[in-house]
Formats: sequence, C-alpha cells, structure tokens
Amino acid sequence: MVLLHMKKSEEIQFLHETTVETSVKDVIKEMVEINNLRLRLHRLKMEGDELAEYGPAREPSKVGLDSDEYKSDGQNQHFKEDQTGRRTGHAPIPETAKVLKKTLADAEAAASKNQVKNKVVMRKKDLMECLDNIRGAVMITFPMGLPEWDNVRLAIEDKEELEGSSLGQDIMDEDTAQLWWAGKQMMPENKLKDHVGKNEKTKIICKLQKKGQGAPVREPTVDADTQKAMLSFYHKKQEEQKKLEENEDDSYLHASWANSNSLKEHMSGVPATGIKFR
Repeated sequence: MVLLHMKKSEEIQFLHETTVETSVKDVIKEMVEINNLRLRLHRLKMEGDELAEYGPAREPSKVGLDSDEYKSDGQNQHFKEDQTGRRTGHAPIPETAKVLKKTLADAEAAASKNQVKNKVVMRKKDLMECLDNIRGAVMITFPMGLPEWDNVRLAIEDKEELEGSSLGQDIMDEDTAQLWWAGKQMMPENKLKDHVGKNEKTKIICKLQKKGQGAPVREPTVDADTQKAMLSFYHKKQEEQKKLEENEDDSYLHASWANSNSLKEHMSGVPATGIKFR
C-alpha cells in the first residue's frame, strides 16, 4: 500500500493509505472526505465542550442579552451562566456532561495531527464512528434534543453554513480540489502509479489545494527540529572558536618545557645558546 502524508500545514495533516492502481480522482475524493471530517470533528469538540458546560445555544436574536430570563425559570438546578451570552446556561447533569466531554476528547484524539507522529493511518470509517459516538452522547445528555440553531446539532447533521468564515477556509470540495506532489499537480485522469511509480511501498508527502490557488509551497529540505539542531551546533562551534581566538597567546613557546631540543641539550650538556667564553 502506498502511504500518502497529506500535509497542507503543520495543523492540517494526516496519513492516507491506498494502492498505485487507484485513480488520482478517487484519491482526491477520499482525502477530501477525511480532511473535511477531521475539521468537522474539531469544530464539534470546540462547540461540544461549551454545550457540556453551559447547555444549548440561545436563539440568535437573544445572543449577548441579559441572562435573567434564563435564570428565573428555575427549571435547571445546574444552571451555569455563559459569560459570552451565547448559551442558555442550562447545563446538563455532571455525569452525562462528563460522558459527552470524554466522547469529544476521544474523537479529537482520533482526528489529531499527532496521528502522523504515531504513524496511524486515518480512515473515513473511523472518523464516522467518532461522529456517531458524539451523536449518541449528545442524545443521552440532551434527550429532548437541541434547538435547530445550535452549532453542535448543525455539525452533527452536516448543515453548517461556513462559507466565507474562518472555519470554512480549509474545507475542500472534491470537484475543485487538486493534489500536488514534488511541485507538480497530479492529473485526475491518471492513476497514482503514473506519478509515483509501481512500488506499493512508496511513501510521499503531498498537498491538497483548491483550484486556482497555484502550486503550494514545497516542503523544506530539513524539518524544523533538524534545523534547530543545526543552528544549535553552529552556535556552539562559534562560541568554541571565539574562546580559541581569545586564548591565542604564544608566550608559552619561550618556556624551557616547550623547547623541542631540550632532550638533546640535556644529553650533550651543550645549551642551545652554545658555549660562551669569557
């Protein structure tokens, strides 16, 4: 199996496995789905933690208004005011909130960039399983359901409207996405082997790019850790050289112990200055 390391940035990267016989078009489709699912799970983690802490979202028209309306109904003994004014403050019971937070944390770990370091291949079915687990945890925590404007519900149902927002800038579309490797675009009509060869044990670092953005920035010849180590070594050598230059004192050459002819003089009894007559 060919191992594709998709690295759009330091934060957006994952490992994908496929075969050299797979078409580039299918590879793009699979990687776009994984990329978008990862981002979706990260958004769910961010909003889900707020949900577990402060309860469902307020109506859009009441966001930021005084919380007295929600405090006075007296229906929730676990009321916790949201200082941002985005959520009602009707928090769930601590036991179910803990389950929800644990489920969200597990999903984030499964979609984490650290999976690359751990050499774990990311698969769509695993991410979908995480999504289903979050859906179940939300149903347990809020059996009456969430309002239709709550971001957690929208993310679970894949009904978010993120176009033009900062959260939507990394979402890809399989029809307009391009796959780049070694500074060249992989043509969708080709098979993967037309670009990387027939060796199934090949590993490459590739990038997904939106159409019209041009070639992505190529990977540096050395990674960040190696570059830091090189700079540290260079600095150390500079310091050593500076100390050597400061100690460039050759007065010791005139000392008797530094005389290379001292043994000869000792054996012959004749000093290097010769015999003097008065």
